Amino acid sequence: MALTLYLHPLASFCHKVLIALYENATPFEAQIVDLGDPAEHARYLEVWPVGKIPVLHDSTRDRTVPETSIIIEYLDRHYPGKVPLIPRDDDEALEARLWDRFFDLYVQVPMQKIVTNTLRASGENDRRGVADAQASLAIAYDLAERHFKERLYAVGESFSIADCAAAPALFYAGIVAPFDGTHPHLSAYFERLLQRPSFQRVLDEARPYFPLFPYKDAMPARFL
Repeated sequence: MALTLYLHPLASFCHKVLIALYENATPFEAQIVDLGDPAEHARYLEVWPVGKIPVLHDSTRDRTVPETSIIIEYLDRHYPGKVPLIPRDDDEALEARLWDRFFDLYVQVPMQKIVTNTLRASGENDRRGVADAQASLAIAYDLAERHFKERLYAVGESFSIADCAAAPALFYAGIVAPFDGTHPHLSAYFERLLQRPSFQRVLDEARPYFPLFPYKDAMPARFL
């Protein structure tokens, strides 16, 4: 098989790429990476020295492709399917890239800051960093609430790379900093994302790993 995706089923950024693959039924091999295992981590560094997941390897083109947004653009260019994840209209493509970055940088990143802080040893917690992350999420929720007042998806009526980014970002962020009772338009958008078979499949595959999530006790029962 040409494509191998190095991933972990619990990781939100891996979910983003999996959604893109499942939307277009793109054949690939999943290679689960346990970065907590020193020996496995060392082997993985030979694939991508930065050591982060996910990473896509294309044996046909002998290309290793890191970074989620670049992976999805690569797939859209070289392995296109029925769902164009980068809009063909130039202006819409820019809008999709903007909202892709929005969900990565202003929802995923602060969410991860809050989550990883719980994993730090006693005395190494970053209270100020967590407070800043919570404030960033609040701003992002308000902005997204206005954006989705009159939009079905992040860019008009069509699913795109931006929605691949939004789904896992909002899934985990909604657990650590719930928005369902305060942001109705954003909540309705998230519910639409939950109806996508691609996202449902990702969550099904992640479910056995949910007990490892530091905020598992706050996870809504419908996801367990």
